[in-house]
Amino acid sequence: MSAAGGGAGRPAGEESGRLDRGDGVELAWRRRAGRGPGVVFLGGFNSDMTGSKAEDLSAFCAARGQAFLRFDYSGHGASGGRFVEGTIGRWAADAEAVLDALAAGPQVLVGSSMGGWIALLLALRRPERLAGLIGIAAAPDFTARMEEGLTPEARAALERDGVWHRPSAYGEPYPIARALIEEGRNHLLLHRPLPLVAPVRLLHGQQDPDVPWDLSLRIAAAVTGEDVQVTLIKDGDHRLSRPQDLALLRRTLAALLGEGG
Repeated sequence: MSAAGGGAGRPAGEESGRLDRGDGVELAWRRRAGRGPGVVFLGGFNSDMTGSKAEDLSAFCAARGQAFLRFDYSGHGASGGRFVEGTIGRWAADAEAVLDALAAGPQVLVGSSMGGWIALLLALRRPERLAGLIGIAAAPDFTARMEEGLTPEARAALERDGVWHRPSAYGEPYPIARALIEEGRNHLLLHRPLPLVAPVRLLHGQQDPDVPWDLSLRIAAAVTGEDVQVTLIKDGDHRLSRPQDLALLRRTLAALLGEGG
C-alpha cells in the first residue's frame, strides 16, 4: 500500500494525495499537519470530502494548529473505484487503511451519517487509536432499515438487476446494489453492546427526514462507556450544515480536544 502526496491547489498548510489501498484503487485524501490528538472526518453515503462540514473542520483545525485528515471512500468524490461496487465492509476497510497510513497517534473520529457507522466500526477495530468520537446524524445499520423499507418494485429491481436507483432529495437518483444491503448485514452494531470507553458525542436534528433522531439515543445506550452525550437540535435537518450547526460541531470538537489541544 503506497501513498502519494502533493499540495497543488490546496489551501496553505493542507496537502493532498492518493493512497493505493492495495488493489490498484486509489483513495483521495487531504490532511493538515499539527498537534494531536488528530481529527479524522468520515463523510456520508454518496458524499465527498469537500462538503461544508469537512471544509469547516479543516479551517477550524488549521486555526488551532490541530492535525486533520479527510478522504473519499472508494467510488466517492475524487477516489477511484465504482460507487455501485462499494459496501460497508469495503468502505470501513478504506477508512482503516487511511487511518493506518496517514494519521499518527490518537484521533477524534467525526462521522457524518453513514460516516458515523464507519466511525463506530473503526473505533471498535482500533480502540487504542480513539481519543473521542463525534457522530453527526450517525446512521449505523442503515442498510437494514433501508431493506425493511423497500417497496415491492425496489425489491424486484434488486432481484432482477442487482441494483435499484433510489430517488434522492439531494440530487439525481443513485444506485443501491443488492450487495450493499446483503454485505451490510455483516456489520450491524445495534443488536449488541459497543465496548467503547473514549468520549462519544452524538449530534442529531429532530427534523431529520433520513435518519430517525432516536437512533442516537440507541447508540448512546449501546456504548458501554459512561462519557456519552447526545445533543438534539429541535429544528435541525439531516445535514446539520447551517452556520449554527457548524458552530455547535466546532464547540463540541473543541471541548473534546481541550483548550490546549
